[in-house]
Amino acid sequence: MRGYMPVGLKKGTVELVSHQKEWSENANNIIGLLKQLLGDIAIDIQHIGSTAISSIHAKPIIDIAVAVNNLNDIPPYIEMLKQHNIIFRGERMAREILFVIGDDEIRTHHIHIVKWNGTEWNNYINFRDYLNEYPEKAILYDTCKQKLAMLFSNDRKSYTARKERIIQRLLAEAKIWKLGLTTTPSELV
Repeated sequence: MRGYMPVGLKKGTVELVSHQKEWSENANNIIGLLKQLLGDIAIDIQHIGSTAISSIHAKPIIDIAVAVNNLNDIPPYIEMLKQHNIIFRGERMAREILFVIGDDEIRTHHIHIVKWNGTEWNNYINFRDYLNEYPEKAILYDTCKQKLAMLFSNDRKSYTARKERIIQRLLAEAKIWKLGLTTTPSELV
């Protein structure tokens, strides 16, 4: 793991770096561009993922979530987004549309378009907020990620799949926390 690294990572690889303050500024620049390009169909746009969690290591790829009322509003924007180097990558499980920024080798951003207040949107926001609120939970997640990154540095699919169990556990805790059913992580079982 290295110190400062600009945004971007070779497709399929895993390399984690310590949190970079520049990630927030980078995310805000892309959020501004997306607001300009998508206008009113974007109800909310937020920086998500590990680069939005200040106490953990992350792949230097900025994740952005865009909330819309209807995913069917997005296809007319695909070509216009492409003109701004925001490339359509397809639909995932018919509940999310994925765009990327980067080229054939290096990805710098993942843009997840999801339904406003839907499961995906709430999971993205709750996960980020929960781990920022409870650093001890963020450390658990970070430790898991670092171990997996060493094992799967050239196999991002396996790295991502192996994180799923801890992500699901933390998402369940975050949902309980967000509902106000508990006040501290030690109360979560």
